[in-house]
Amino acid sequence: MLSFATSTTEESDDINRFSRQISPETLGLKQEKLIHLHFYFHDIVSGRNPTAVEVARAAMTNTSAPHFGQVFVMDDPLTLGPNITSKPVGRAQGIYASASQSEWAFLMALNFVFMEGKYNGSNLSILGRNPILSDVREMPIVGGSGVFRFARGYAQARTHTFDLKTLDAVVEYNVYVLHH
Repeated sequence: MLSFATSTTEESDDINRFSRQISPETLGLKQEKLIHLHFYFHDIVSGRNPTAVEVARAAMTNTSAPHFGQVFVMDDPLTLGPNITSKPVGRAQGIYASASQSEWAFLMALNFVFMEGKYNGSNLSILGRNPILSDVREMPIVGGSGVFRFARGYAQARTHTFDLKTLDAVVEYNVYVLHH
């Protein structure tokens, strides 16, 4: 019996080292606030300096209407206005993949990395579905870092321009974020 009690005590100590409840104040967390960010995302797949490049495609991609299985990596500029020469506010860095066999819908896994004002050095993470032919698409904000630590919310994307010849796109984003 004594060895059983020792084992239980050791297990209890291990659990306490692994996880424990703490107060948000110990991490300097303040009351949550809701903010709205508005910017434009420039996805450039053409030309000498593309910001998104294809890195994989399935054998069936070319025979699939929505290019199922095509994967891109991006480092797209984020700007204040829709013109590429507008003030830069950050980058969209990550991956998008054609993830539907029946419609143009991407799986988006990306970070909005901000370089402007009090958000400089902070990022928001998105993981969600983007049916690109819909007027407005909504994707979840699943986290963040820096100012956006413990963030949650959603991003609404609306295509501003799409060039059928080059396949370059400018997408307007309205992002609503709860953070401490």
